[in-house]
Amino acid sequence: MSDADSIAQEVLRAARGGAPVAVATVIRAPEGGPILGAKLLVRTEGERLGSLGGGALEEAVAEDAQAALDRLPRIQVESLQYGADGSRAKRGADIEVMIEVTESPVSLLIVGGGHIGQSLAAIGAEAGFSVAVLDDREAFANKERFPSADRVICGDITEELERYPIDGSTYIVLVSRGHKQDEAGLRTVVESDAAFVGMIGSKRRVSTVLTHMAREGIARDALERVHTPIGLDIGAETPEEIAVSIVAEIIAVRRGGSGAKMSDVRKVRIGE
Repeated sequence: MSDADSIAQEVLRAARGGAPVAVATVIRAPEGGPILGAKLLVRTEGERLGSLGGGALEEAVAEDAQAALDRLPRIQVESLQYGADGSRAKRGADIEVMIEVTESPVSLLIVGGGHIGQSLAAIGAEAGFSVAVLDDREAFANKERFPSADRVICGDITEELERYPIDGSTYIVLVSRGHKQDEAGLRTVVESDAAFVGMIGSKRRVSTVLTHMAREGIARDALERVHTPIGLDIGAETPEEIAVSIVAEIIAVRRGGSGAKMSDVRKVRIGE
């Protein structure tokens, strides 16, 4: 099997749940330099597959590919420029390499199959999440209602959450039909390894729930990790708008974003 075929297989394996990998591809090079299209795959442990021709350039690229893996989940694709000696350059260098990280889709677990849950499933799937929906009502937990979801689960909320494989790549949103169901779900997952736990509700209601749980002995640091009321402040009113605000917050948490307007973060100065 050629290196190209092996690299393609490793990328596919990573996308299907395996360990993430970074692939560096030469996209611009001078005559006599590295081969255009040459690829180098770097695994999380530092092992490599393929080649950019060896030497200082390959070592520099491999180091940057490893750094991209170390920054997960905050980076997926970047284009870097190098000199022939492997030195990094901001612009004008003859060699350009694209580094692309492939990781398995993270899981968005939506507890609640109502209107907001429907919109969350559709938007979450479009944003690249592997979507699972849980509701204790058959009429609200079926594939016809959630065609974009990878899993639709109908059953007791507490029991199903206890058996769901929650880990550091799981993002949980509690948007069920009432505070009783949301509180039951929160009790089950609040001290889990989930990357994100968010619950919908008014400030007053969620404050009451969290205070009640703290008095029962649930760890305060676990309760303080809960994102509630959930979503970014964009003035959302409709279920679709609320879902956008929730997914936006999840992406900001996952990618390390601030949630600020881009026009404020990267202010354009006219005439400069």
